[in-house]
Amino acid sequence: MAQPDARSDVLAPAPWVEERGAKIRITAVRTFLTAPHGCPHLIVRVETNEPGLYGLGCASDPQRTLAVRSVLDDYLAPMLVGRDPDDIEDIHRLMLNSAYWRGGSLTGNALGGVDVALWDLKAKRLGAPLYSLFGGRVRSRADAYTHVDGAEAAEIADKVTAARELGYRHVRVQAAVPGSDTYGTKAAGGADPRAARLRSVPWDSAAYLRTVPRILTEVRALVGDEVELLHDVHERLDPRQARDFLRRVEDAGLYFVEDLLAPEDAAHFAGLRAHSPVPLAVGELFSDIGQFLPLLEGPAIDFARIRVPTLGGLTPARKLAVLCELRGVRLAPHGPADVSPVAQAATIAMDISSHAFGVQEAAVFRPPVHEVFPGTITAAGGSLAPSETPGHGVDFDEAAARRHPVPEPLEHDRWAMLRNTDGSVQRP
Repeated sequence: MAQPDARSDVLAPAPWVEERGAKIRITAVRTFLTAPHGCPHLIVRVETNEPGLYGLGCASDPQRTLAVRSVLDDYLAPMLVGRDPDDIEDIHRLMLNSAYWRGGSLTGNALGGVDVALWDLKAKRLGAPLYSLFGGRVRSRADAYTHVDGAEAAEIADKVTAARELGYRHVRVQAAVPGSDTYGTKAAGGADPRAARLRSVPWDSAAYLRTVPRILTEVRALVGDEVELLHDVHERLDPRQARDFLRRVEDAGLYFVEDLLAPEDAAHFAGLRAHSPVPLAVGELFSDIGQFLPLLEGPAIDFARIRVPTLGGLTPARKLAVLCELRGVRLAPHGPADVSPVAQAATIAMDISSHAFGVQEAAVFRPPVHEVFPGTITAAGGSLAPSETPGHGVDFDEAAARRHPVPEPLEHDRWAMLRNTDGSVQRP
């Protein structure tokens, strides 16, 4: 859509902007859709009246992409034109309040796209890598984890060994359950493609509890203790089943179990942590840092799974990182392929500058992604290093992006639709 003129009246203008005689202004906020990895990416570009100066952010919500784009194009963009992009804190709070009913993933991702773009823009103006704005480095590289899956322990152990040979010290392990939809794996023994597409293969929690803890324990015995193993339950257990799962996996020596419970059951994490030595990680579904606060009391978790775009960008995420540091909770930021290289680079800048950092999820992007996003960071030796160029270091090629249109709604997000063996709806 057409952008307002930068000289138009600015809503709730910051009084100090004219007082200090700031000359740089936001002239446009543009959004782009592309899917070089197959999942939709929503990219935000904040442009200024200084030739060639712009910032890039990621507002990717693969389940509600078009709704987030509307928030950006129809509401936030018109309010941003004419403002001084230096005032990131002020802009973030003003945009957050502008919806009146605050919070939610749609607002969070829209804000996150703008916020990361403003940080990128500020670092470019200063001629500095993004992490330098956050106090500089506290580590050389961010340890990363990759994903492996399979149907049997021996198969999975071979894949863990292959990951170790690439330098990974952390590996997420997912195991297939025969006859059941299981997150993070291909169906054991094959599955009817039509049934998989229509999401008519049920989830069987009893079969999962019989199968997966046993395989995780067998994998540990096969690969030894010199590699950290992780597992993602993906919210598919209730509190009673979660207690049973933790009991069954104690001998697997897991680095953490992710999303053992859904956010709706978060009050049970304190009890689980009190009665089990298995470290707990949660948070990728949270769209407000306030959702973490009860879990940091005690604390009730060991790792915060921060998704920078959904939380509203680096401005709130960095505040949460400081709070995690003070509470002894480690960061394990969310970073699969549906988080674009732009968001990944911004997250790595936070990882590199935070004492709370634990491990970063590492996406392995397809070759077309590197064409659309020049400067995409790739893992080397099992870790990720930030860009040393001004900003977060990732650019965006519009021409290449147009060669990769996004899928129609419901094509990508059908994976989150799931039923139990009795027909009731199951969390993803």
